[in-house]
Amino acid sequence: MKVLVTGASGFVGTQLCIRLVGLGHQVTGVDHAPRPNPFLPSQVHYLSADTTQSGPWQEAVAHQDILINLAGASIFRRWNAKSKELIYHSRILTTRNLVQAVPEGTSLALLSTSAVGYYGSRGDASLTEEEPPGSDFLASVCKDWEAAALEARPKGARVVCMRFGIVLGKTGGALGQMIPAFKRFVGGPLGDGRQWFSWIHMDDLLGAMLFVMEKKDIQGPVNFCAPNPVRNETLAQVLGKLLHRPSFLRTPAFALKLALGEFGSVLLEGQRVFPAVLLRHGYVFRYPEIESALREVLKA
Repeated sequence: MKVLVTGASGFVGTQLCIRLVGLGHQVTGVDHAPRPNPFLPSQVHYLSADTTQSGPWQEAVAHQDILINLAGASIFRRWNAKSKELIYHSRILTTRNLVQAVPEGTSLALLSTSAVGYYGSRGDASLTEEEPPGSDFLASVCKDWEAAALEARPKGARVVCMRFGIVLGKTGGALGQMIPAFKRFVGGPLGDGRQWFSWIHMDDLLGAMLFVMEKKDIQGPVNFCAPNPVRNETLAQVLGKLLHRPSFLRTPAFALKLALGEFGSVLLEGQRVFPAVLLRHGYVFRYPEIESALREVLKA
């Protein structure tokens, strides 16, 4: 199949392009970098573009079977008015431009990223795809992000809103922030550690994408997270065990908020999310438990 990936040079995008090329798909990658990163396969047709702006890159959209929308600035930063604007516009404007380029009467599929942040802070509630959105900043971003993607439906596209949990992989993401602290003997839970951590191993994230690409009866919101969310303190304990480091040094809530602003509050909350749609359609997780997932990520 012909697949276009926005955010192709990112943490997830690079691994997805490698997987797609390995399976024989024709891949077009779009990202803002002037040239592809060295890890992207040479077979990827790379387009350098600011996807928040209309431009020649949109001409490639009509020739695809699948669009996978991964573009968006990292949320792992101190949130202020400027960074929140970047987080919002990099997602919503890109998605609008992608949908604008989708031809009328199309049969293509759009797999567009969202996040479990859609649900907001919900305590211990068990959350599936049927739950309504939250009301905080991240929930509002996800709500508008999904609404922009769903505008492709009237044109005939099958739209899947992929609500990502925290992705665990070897090359960055949340673990790229956490592992160095543990190695310096200063790792541990955030705040009281009771907040839920909905996660997914990179292999399952990619596997679930490929699964959804093939399962043409799947559409709408889909939670991309493992079936066994854990509390933050459990994550810290397992990570400390596997790294042979202590995991008792808590980061005080006030210090996290002081360092990261509003994003610090997000890290102290969380969601207990379950992948009801994937399980109902028969997806089998390779890494359903946190310890086996982290063990694979940390191995040399």
